[in-house]
This record gives sequence, C-alpha cells and structure tokens, in this order.
Amino acid sequence: MLRLVPFLLLLALTIYAFVDCLNTPEEEVKALPKAVWVIIILLFSIVGPLVWLFAGKKRSAVGGAGGGRSRRNQWVAPDDNPDFLKSLRAEQDKKDEDRQAAEAEGAADGADGTDGEHDGDRDEDRDKDRDRDKDTDKD
Repeated sequence: MLRLVPFLLLLALTIYAFVDCLNTPEEEVKALPKAVWVIIILLFSIVGPLVWLFAGKKRSAVGGAGGGRSRRNQWVAPDDNPDFLKSLRAEQDKKDEDRQAAEAEGAADGADGTDGEHDGDRDEDRDKDRDRDKDTDKD
C-alpha cells in the first residue's frame, strides 16, 4: 500500500496543475502559451506540474496589496445581488399589473352580467394570491 502513495501524490499533483492551468485566464499565464503549458504538465510528470505551480502563472500575494479577489471572480449571493433583486421586483410588478388588469377586466365583465357566475372563482383566486403574498413577505 505504501508503494502507491508516491504514485498517487504525483498523479494528484499532475491533475491539480492540469486543471489549474486550464482554468487560468490566458492573460495570467506567464512566459509560454497555455497550450504549451498543458503539454509540459502532461509530458513531464514530475517537473512539469512543479514548474507550472512556481513559474507558469501570475500569483498574487496572500493578503497583499492586490486587494483580494478581482470583481470578475467574486461571487455574490442572490439576496445580496442588486441586479437579481431588481429583476425580482420587475417580475413582481409585472404580475401585479397583470392581476390588476385582469381584475379590471373582470369587473367590467361582471358589470354587464355576462360573466357573473365566475366572480366567486375570481374572489377565491384573489384570496389565494393574497395569502401567498403574505407568506412570501414573512420569509
């Protein structure tokens, strides 16, 4: 079993370097094109991954003057993302407008007596919508 440990470590190092190289943007790759780095990593199993890790990529200092992660790579939770919240508000406003238009149309239909038997259904639907809105407001 112990004979496999060096082989597994070498395999893990090679896979890590390979994936890291593939995920690195082209502008952060130093000295050689990314395709050449991939070939070096795969052909030179011990030296290739080590050279990639130490010399192939621009690395920022941990806690250095780099200011942390770049805005491009930073993930924002949906409830903190202003664009997502705006889209939710716009979607809810559209639903409200549609509901109001349907209610106005229903009131106009009910006024002439042509669609009176469905007014109870509309009242039940409206009550369900209000209950659902109250439940989402509590969350």
